[in-house]
Amino acid sequence: MEKGKSYRVLLYYHYVHMEDPEGYAKEHLQYCKDLGIKGRILVAHEGINGTLSGTIEQTDAYMEKMRQDPRFKDIVFKMDLHDGHAFKKMHVRHRPELVTLRLEDDINPLEQTGKHLKPVEFYEAMQDENTIVIDARNDYEYDLGHFRGAVRPDIRTFRELPEWIRENEEILKDKKILAYCTGGIRCEKFTGWLKREGHEDVNQLHGGIVTYGYDPEVQGELWDGKCYVFDERISVPVNRKEHVIVGADYFDGTPCERYVNCANPECNKQILCSEENEHKYMRGCTHECRVHPRNLYIKEHNLSEEEVNHRLKVIQEEERLNNQAM
Repeated sequence: MEKGKSYRVLLYYHYVHMEDPEGYAKEHLQYCKDLGIKGRILVAHEGINGTLSGTIEQTDAYMEKMRQDPRFKDIVFKMDLHDGHAFKKMHVRHRPELVTLRLEDDINPLEQTGKHLKPVEFYEAMQDENTIVIDARNDYEYDLGHFRGAVRPDIRTFRELPEWIRENEEILKDKKILAYCTGGIRCEKFTGWLKREGHEDVNQLHGGIVTYGYDPEVQGELWDGKCYVFDERISVPVNRKEHVIVGADYFDGTPCERYVNCANPECNKQILCSEENEHKYMRGCTHECRVHPRNLYIKEHNLSEEEVNHRLKVIQEEERLNNQAM
């Protein structure tokens, strides 16, 4: 065990028919609370998808409990050590889908999905010139880190991906398709949809980016940047051989791997931003967000109207000088 890291973060999913997902969600929430773990778990008729944190003992107990259920006996857990909880609360919710694709005719990954490639197989396939690598995540996830040469779909949510693919169909023509996502669950449906659309050589990274980073053979090679995760850690390292920063600060374009949410709660846009620029721009992604009456940064730092106006003038003067120089 790594020194000082007595907690563990679990990431998992399992497609299996659930007879009463709503009832199971309520029972499972109580079990998780009694155990003392924290996280987010989704339950649907098609299965379960979760990420949670707890002590080594708590997460061991959780995994054992899950595998005692015949429906989940083959479930695969991805594990990462941490120095504390990665979540503030425990949520177990019933949902119509485990991942929101909202297809008129849904995909059942148990019946149709892409070929699963082990990390070393994925690594080798990426270097084939007849291969196209598709990132099945959202644009802000890609911007923090991605496989070298991977295609960045211009999407903010997973459900936009099929439409984007249809609009850019020509890039897939006669190619071996490799798809990847954080833990693998989005690719299960996405690659199944690609096959239904008529693509033949469709493959997915088994276990997702998280598994690829821990694989002893590839050690995350050919990954640049960090992997975005949906908990308080925000990001985790992947490439164990070399670290290349690909993220760029929203304001000045300098290398950056620090995500913040815009201080305007009505915007809440995620932006890569240094601590210095967070203070300079009052965590507002636009002028409108900086002067918004509900700007949380201004409230958190108890800024006076005079201080806010001073910072706005500094920004405006800098923008004026930059425009003159162009």
